[in-house]
Amino acid sequence: MKRIAFYGGSFDPPHNGHLTIARKLSKLFALDDFVFIPAFHAPHKKSKKPTSAFHRFAMLSLATETEGKIRVSTVELDAPEKPFTYETQAKLKNDSPDDEIFLVIGADSWAEIDTWREWEKVLTLTNVIVVTRPDYEISFSHITEKIKKRIINLKDNQESKTKDQKIYITDAVNLDISATEIRRKIRAKENDWRELVPNEVAKYIKKYELYI
Repeated sequence: MKRIAFYGGSFDPPHNGHLTIARKLSKLFALDDFVFIPAFHAPHKKSKKPTSAFHRFAMLSLATETEGKIRVSTVELDAPEKPFTYETQAKLKNDSPDDEIFLVIGADSWAEIDTWREWEKVLTLTNVIVVTRPDYEISFSHITEKIKKRIINLKDNQESKTKDQKIYITDAVNLDISATEIRRKIRAKENDWRELVPNEVAKYIKKYELYI
């Protein structure tokens, strides 16, 4: 049985924070594989149009090409229709029935999880790892008591009250890098954005004149 984490998102662009999450969680949870899943467009973010899927997949591939157990999946890009997260989870479980699956989400996604389609199913289909941000207060007021029983706060060594799929809250990644801020810096011609992304990603952004 393998332990595999899947991290979905726009990755627009992929940055050093994303890679740090992959590396640290791989070690903390003894993962066999860490898989990025770029999405065409998050269904619950209809007002925000990301950079083309081709560019985002290419940048992720460049960012992870020397990372060993860290890779990129096209499971959502290959879907005939834009899937919701719970649909992707179900497919991943079906494709790897003997493996232990973890879904990785950020603090911002956790804060709005109750706006996702079938959000309680998302939090119960697989294990979930919530990665907090520095000085960011994680709230639990928006989730049900049933869901709260699944939570393990690694910082407080809190134990889960259920044998079902777990929700892990971790502050193991002490970085706060924003793709939105990177795009802003590029538009504003602030060259320090290059320090926030892998070198090959910076070259790609420059070559194709993205985010200007």
